[in-house]
Amino acid sequence: MNLIIFGPPGAGKGTQADFIVKKFNLYQLSTGELLRKEIRNNTNLGNRISSIISTGSLVSDDIVKKLVEIFISDEKYKNRLIFDGYPRNLTQVETLKNLLNKYEQKIDLVLKLSVSLETIKKRISERQNLEKRADDQEETAIKRYKTYEKSTEPVIEYYKKLNILKVIDGERSIDQINKEISDIINLI
Repeated sequence: MNLIIFGPPGAGKGTQADFIVKKFNLYQLSTGELLRKEIRNNTNLGNRISSIISTGSLVSDDIVKKLVEIFISDEKYKNRLIFDGYPRNLTQVETLKNLLNKYEQKIDLVLKLSVSLETIKKRISERQNLEKRADDQEETAIKRYKTYEKSTEPVIEYYKKLNILKVIDGERSIDQINKEISDIINLI
C-alpha cells in the first residue's frame, strides 16, 4: 500500500507519517526531510535548496523528482511508501503517476490534514523553542502556507476525483488524528 499525506507546513504531516510508518510497517518518504538532509550535508544541491527555502519559495520539480525516484525504484520500498509533502502540484502528480507506473505501483489512499493558518502560526512558534528550522520564521511560514494552499488545491481535487482522498481534521489532538487515520487505513 502506498499513501500520500497532505497538509501545510506545520500541520503535523511528519508526526502522523511517523505514526503510520510504525503502525503499518511503511517507509516515510518526506521530501522536506530529503531536502533538509541535502542542506545538512552541505552539498551543492543542498546550498541551492537552502537559498530557495529561505525565501519562502518551493523547490523545483526536477530537484524533487530526482530524490523521489531513488525510493520508488528501490524494491525494498515497493508498495510500502507514505509520501509526505509530495506531490504539491499537477506536474508532480503526473511525475509521480509515471514513476509509480514505471515501477508497477500505485497510490491507494490520500490523506489531507486540514489545519487553519492560525493553528499553523501557533505550532510554528511552539516548534521554534524545540527545533530551529529555516522554515520556522513566522513570515516565511505564512508565505509557505499560502503558497502551499494555492498550489495543492488542484492536486487535492485530482485525488478527490479518483475517490481516494480522505480529509482529516488536523486541529484535533494527535491521538484523535492517529485513531481516525488507523480506522481509514484498516478499511483498505
